[in-house]
Amino acid sequence: MVYTLSGVRLSTVPSAAYKVGSCGFGHVDRRSAAHLPFFLKNKSHSRMIFSGGKPYESGFQPSMATAPEKVLVPGTESDGSSSPTENLEIVSDTSQISGNLESVDGPVVKEQEQLIEQQISGEAIKGKDSASVQLLDEDAELNTEGKSYSISKTIADESSMVKERVIPPPGAGQKIYEIDTLLTNYREHLDYRYGQYKKLRDAIDKYEGGLEVFSRGYEKLGFNRSETGITYREWAPGAKSAALIGDFNNWNANADVMTRNEFGVWEIFLPNNADGSPAIPHGSRVKIRMDTPSGIKDSIPAWIKFSVQAPGEIPYNGIYYDPPVEERYVFKHPRPSKPKSLRIYECHVGMSSTEPVINTYANFRDEVLPRIKKLGYNAVQIMAIQEHSYYASFGYHVTNFFAPSSRFGTPDDLKSLIDKAHELGLVVLMDIVHSHSSNNTLDGLNMFDGTDSCYFHSGTRGYHWMWDSRLFNYGQWEVLRFLLSNARWWLDEYKFDGFRFDGVTSMMYTHHGLQMTFTGNYSEYFGFATDVDAVAYLMLVNDLIHGLFPEAITIGEDVSGMPAFCIPLQDGGMGFDYRLHMAIADKWIETLKKRDEEWSMGDIIYTLTNRRWREKCVCYAESHDQALVGDKTIAFWLMDKDMYDFMAVDRPSTPLIDRGIALHKMIRLITMGLGGEGYLNFMGNEFGHPEWIDFPRGDQHLPDGRVIPGNGNSYDKCRRRFDLGDAEYLRYHGLQEFDQAMQHLEENYGFMTSEHQYISRKDEADRVIVFERGNLLFVFNFHWSKSYSDYRVGCLKPGKYKVALDSDDKLFGGFGRISHEAEYFTTEGWQDDRPRSFYIYAPSRTAVVYALTEVEAETIDVQVSPNVRQV
Repeated sequence: MVYTLSGVRLSTVPSAAYKVGSCGFGHVDRRSAAHLPFFLKNKSHSRMIFSGGKPYESGFQPSMATAPEKVLVPGTESDGSSSPTENLEIVSDTSQISGNLESVDGPVVKEQEQLIEQQISGEAIKGKDSASVQLLDEDAELNTEGKSYSISKTIADESSMVKERVIPPPGAGQKIYEIDTLLTNYREHLDYRYGQYKKLRDAIDKYEGGLEVFSRGYEKLGFNRSETGITYREWAPGAKSAALIGDFNNWNANADVMTRNEFGVWEIFLPNNADGSPAIPHGSRVKIRMDTPSGIKDSIPAWIKFSVQAPGEIPYNGIYYDPPVEERYVFKHPRPSKPKSLRIYECHVGMSSTEPVINTYANFRDEVLPRIKKLGYNAVQIMAIQEHSYYASFGYHVTNFFAPSSRFGTPDDLKSLIDKAHELGLVVLMDIVHSHSSNNTLDGLNMFDGTDSCYFHSGTRGYHWMWDSRLFNYGQWEVLRFLLSNARWWLDEYKFDGFRFDGVTSMMYTHHGLQMTFTGNYSEYFGFATDVDAVAYLMLVNDLIHGLFPEAITIGEDVSGMPAFCIPLQDGGMGFDYRLHMAIADKWIETLKKRDEEWSMGDIIYTLTNRRWREKCVCYAESHDQALVGDKTIAFWLMDKDMYDFMAVDRPSTPLIDRGIALHKMIRLITMGLGGEGYLNFMGNEFGHPEWIDFPRGDQHLPDGRVIPGNGNSYDKCRRRFDLGDAEYLRYHGLQEFDQAMQHLEENYGFMTSEHQYISRKDEADRVIVFERGNLLFVFNFHWSKSYSDYRVGCLKPGKYKVALDSDDKLFGGFGRISHEAEYFTTEGWQDDRPRSFYIYAPSRTAVVYALTEVEAETIDVQVSPNVRQV
């Protein structure tokens, strides 16, 4: 069978090739027909695809690894969970370290430091002779003193520029006690936590050449090609023997046997063929076969850059991805500047088609990105990028951490998507999963070397019973190298602009937030339940990201409210830019279950504004969580089955539809207005996408004989009906137009990041909320039937106000009860603790934003939506 990729004719190897062949030892020219690459042609409805669309543009700057050499990459076989700054072991030909104890101040470390002095010269201590630092020396001279990074540099120069950057040393970490005086009661814990982070930084700086070098583990481990051949290294301390197998050697386990060093790193070098071609052709399937304590095991390399699933097969195969230079994508567009206020469009590439199929990177680039730009969002957050063998996991059960999901296309297709987003001025964030790993032993890291402690805690501590997944041991040195390098890889290789870190609450506590209600008592955050190793890792990864990519954005998914979460590392915080304000969505669901008469204005305001001082939040009314089968979106809570029959504008509406459309707009606007410094929306929810998300799944047969019915592996509910929002004859269109106007209102006025915020009224009797944000005055009337004439609202600034946004506009599916030509003049006199006021008409279930006309909004260089009134 023959498949094609970018015009290249490629043959596949039948499944029978897994049988051990008759090849002997040594490195021979492997270019027989049976050893040609394996690739899959794009087929609709297939889980495994290569993008049907062509890359946005081809080309690439090749990156060659250093020549092969003996490198010791230490690890440990310990099942313990203590800090990696302990039991440091140094050998004469490496700057790598290993260990697992609880303090670097003990006698063991002192003995090791004496060993360093005996075995390594002063020159080697500085890293001049170390394998890790040679990476730095061979790639770029580290001399940044007095150097400025010119913005005139092209995006293609970025990687070399990043290698020249020096991550600032840790600060004193004491400012958090000035920011939040309550933290002084927990100084011992916080100082210990910060001390562990500093010890890790010191150890990495001393023995690895710094975080910059340490985070390029992918240049030593995994597959790396030099001018003379391919070097493959893998950390698998539990394995007794290892061999590299694949299409290139007919899956012969005797052909390419690997050697092991004392740190559990297996290595092999494959010299080029006689004609200079690489020993492993681009696109070849590869695996590592190991004799482990659990038996013979074929595993996908942990650092694999691409993996695919053949049609009709269950396990994935690692792919040696090294396309010819002319087929590699070259980035052309610089990263957009970091936005002051973040408006995020959360999306999933696979389900972004209007058709019941798995969409591609190429189609998303050409069809969805322009839509996001037009809607007024300035950031796109992409889920399910890291390869995951189970599609219905929504990308959260990662199997191959360095590989972009092959369901949607090739790595170069993903690069073209990101480059196009940058051309449109969109920041691209990745939903990264470092909180846990898939329980899959065939395709992922679980039991990688035949033990349960290679990358994870052993026993019950290494298993998340609710997620059915494995939990990383953040106290293991090689786990730190793996995860830090992983974060660096996506930023450097693919030009992502930052991350939304998934499951951070689970990481920070040994109870993982399960069966735990956080009340805000500080003892819940700083005690024996805190996983200090995990917190130190999160501090390190933020240090790395912001040190090498100063404009990068990090968002942490934390439901616990951990203090100092978004305080800079230098001040003693954890270093995230934003916390995901998860309580808001839960509050809206709780509220929607009540009758209108039971809604509490004060309760809504409290939830929206309940966040820590000087810690920024990304708010949302609903995300992908609420859209999944088993839950309901806000639109479905509001309108339910009436959405199926009464959304056409040429048909009579119902009271349920009228109520739903009005409250859908109000909920989203007040969330953006008060909920945080950033805003997030899951794709399709902007227009009230009907129904839920249901991934294709078959019947599940349980051991006790019960059967959980599937959906016939249907993709019908695993897509986004953007056509509904575009159809002017449907009421969905009005909701979409309002969301677009809301995004452009924020872009024009920047109210989410305005320092001026004042809530002047939360009237339970009138069901009215009034607040100021910047030069805007927001008025919400949640009453189900009462409209108020000559309603007096207080304000701070004098002058003339006009309507900037009106949820009752007929364009947005409203009744048009507000005059947009009216002018509102302030009068002196106190109202709701404000020195001035003016009178308005406040219709029921309507939100109106008034703008002070004397002050021009600071605008950004984008096209302004015609639905936002310029006043």
